[in-house]
Amino acid sequence: TIRCDLMDESAVAGLPDAPNIAYLAGMKFGSLREPSRTWAMNAWLPGIVCRRFPESRIVAFSTGNVYGLTAVAGGGSSETDAPIPIGEYAMSCLGRERIFEHFALSQGTRVVLVRLFYACEMRYGVLVDLATKIAAGEAIDLAMGRANVLWQGDCNDQTLRLFEHAASPAMVINMTGPEILGIRDAATELGRLMGREPVLVGTESDTACLGNTAKARALFGSPRVDAGQLIRWTADWAKRGGASLGKPTHFEVRDGRF
Repeated sequence: TIRCDLMDESAVAGLPDAPNIAYLAGMKFGSLREPSRTWAMNAWLPGIVCRRFPESRIVAFSTGNVYGLTAVAGGGSSETDAPIPIGEYAMSCLGRERIFEHFALSQGTRVVLVRLFYACEMRYGVLVDLATKIAAGEAIDLAMGRANVLWQGDCNDQTLRLFEHAASPAMVINMTGPEILGIRDAATELGRLMGREPVLVGTESDTACLGNTAKARALFGSPRVDAGQLIRWTADWAKRGGASLGKPTHFEVRDGRF
């Protein structure tokens, strides 16, 4: 591990060369309190990295939030859909994409932009958020009634396989599970497996932050772990008192204010 203040351009200049870079730097939580820092991290830093590593292949993580909310009946946003970001976090993430696209075109850096929707493992993710609230007897708001989830292992697998697709102009791809998961259904099943009755409030909206994964499935096939397995794993982990990172996803936020 090499420690580096990424906001210090001279420190970034001192990093060793690398043929392949998985770019995961960014700021989401606290963006409402520190909008200028959010924009600096999400839209200025990519330029520093691209100037430092013009010959590298870069798989850069973005977010499905750049699409905004889409009709549930439509099956999720596709890569060809126009972004409609809601709030400064999502806007700054679209700014991150545009900066990477600029350097892919201007200096030929090979880039993949990954629009990720909720990777999950046992210590973090939408399902952990639900299980935590069920265990505590807290209410689960159903307004954001649908979500995509993807096992972190499948996310890692696809990320590494994307390096061979890095290109100029930049490639854009959605990364998530193929299922549109109903929050009511997921909470009910988690509650059944945990032996706890979930407290559900509100009603499902007709829109949600969802991604269509046809492009990813054409490249990689279906994820190895489906949503049903993730639910069973999460319930078992929660029942056994497994550790949590204590970092809620805030997937239920609909106004873009993180």
